[in-house]
Amino acid sequence: MSHLTMNKFPKLTVAAAVLSLLWAAQGVHASSHREAPDIAMNPSVDGTDLYMFRSYEPGRSAFVTLIANYNPFQSNLGGGNYYQFNPNALYEIHIDNTGSGSEAITFQFKFTSKSAQVAVPVGSKSSKIPLIVYGPASSAGASPALNLTESYTVNVVRGDRRTGASSPITNAAGGTTPSVFAKPADNIGDKAFGGAGGYAAYASKFVYDVNIPGCSTPGRMFVGQRKDPFYLLDGKLFDLLNFNLTGPEVGGNNNDLESYSVGTLALEVPISCLTAGSDPVIGAWTTASLRQGRLLNSAPGTGLYTTAKQGGAWTQVSRLGNPLPNEVIIGLDDKDKFNSSKPKNDVQNFNDYFGNPAFPTLIQAVFPQFTAPTNFPRTDLQTVFLKGIKGLNQPANLTTPSEMMRLNTSIPPTAAAMQNPMGVAGGDNAGYPNGRRPADDVVDISIRAAMGLLCQLTGANDALQIGCRPSDAPSGLVPFTDGVRKTAANYGTAFPYLTTPPSGSLNPSAPAGTAYP
Repeated sequence: MSHLTMNKFPKLTVAAAVLSLLWAAQGVHASSHREAPDIAMNPSVDGTDLYMFRSYEPGRSAFVTLIANYNPFQSNLGGGNYYQFNPNALYEIHIDNTGSGSEAITFQFKFTSKSAQVAVPVGSKSSKIPLIVYGPASSAGASPALNLTESYTVNVVRGDRRTGASSPITNAAGGTTPSVFAKPADNIGDKAFGGAGGYAAYASKFVYDVNIPGCSTPGRMFVGQRKDPFYLLDGKLFDLLNFNLTGPEVGGNNNDLESYSVGTLALEVPISCLTAGSDPVIGAWTTASLRQGRLLNSAPGTGLYTTAKQGGAWTQVSRLGNPLPNEVIIGLDDKDKFNSSKPKNDVQNFNDYFGNPAFPTLIQAVFPQFTAPTNFPRTDLQTVFLKGIKGLNQPANLTTPSEMMRLNTSIPPTAAAMQNPMGVAGGDNAGYPNGRRPADDVVDISIRAAMGLLCQLTGANDALQIGCRPSDAPSGLVPFTDGVRKTAANYGTAFPYLTTPPSGSLNPSAPAGTAYP
């Protein structure tokens, strides 16, 4: 395969391109972890990843699993307050089932944190304890004595997310307050949860069978801390691509997110409740919003979250559909704008970024032996991110191109043991970019797509309406990789699929087998 050189871009020197890449990387971190300047300062509402796939747990293929992760880089050493969902925020998962670029269904999550105000006698006084846990579980899987608990409600909104009719999701088991759900505490450590393996048993009790308004069949729900399912070579990737971009796909590098966790919102919903009419394609994105006004309190009172008063309309501060656009397509100065925007306005606001992305040119600048695609506008990327691929996951009645994750719910799920992490590119049409499963290698797929993989589909381009040819992407078949790869075997095979977060008892400096009192 022949490769052009940077001489094709005489005004862009290698040094200038590298500097541009460094500048862009300041606002990028992992899939969507800290991907924009403002959201990097507000981690509790930072949406990190969205997953949407036909459930591949045996017997659950009639359901779609939706997973939205927030609050990145949660360390197992996150005490003493750990990582709560923000009680002053609104977390949402939106579904577009009409191709209009607007939400038809929205799942709204709101959280409440409550202090038990536990106090102990100290001399002649009663003193409130400074920790969120004050006693261990009696046995593995039992709850420890908690001084702070979190609960949440979920409403289903039909139509516009702010004005549409709203109804609560309820616990199928009933109870005194069936619309209020308890969230498990984070994985404080083995002693707190009754021994090794205790946390997994404890957290499993927070998987609820739920009645979803408008659905005749119950779904399932879990909200809580999970091990971050995303995997990539994070540090070297943003250190000016400081690695072999065509090295081994498996085992070439370590997963830099292996020891971190995230906050997870997981829903399993019957397919029939998400689709509209005969079109099996749905789109999804997740957002977080804060109140428009925030007034700092110069004299906070006793209680939780008294340092500020918040009010006004909900204002969107985070948005995530596919795992690439705001990270390596949208320019640094427009990343906050993207996080605040609605999909239906994407062509007006961001079409030039999708049609003329800088990222492939910057890859060529760092690795001049590879050539960035030359078809402008990049109709291949506009198709994947704004429309969906015809015959795969493009809505039948698409009226408004817009960036979101799209899933063709008529394509059967692939069993865990048979999944190909390269998704559609690996011949597995149940994977990314047709939705996204935990094991899908979106880093490798995204780099290859950026460098023109779709243009290499000789003979199929006209039917798929991709609009480019192999000659437009000389490096389109290069197997670019960050050297990190997982498979479905690294995740659960049942809802919520994501695995137990690392324990606070882990101490890398302690010898293996060290016992703690």
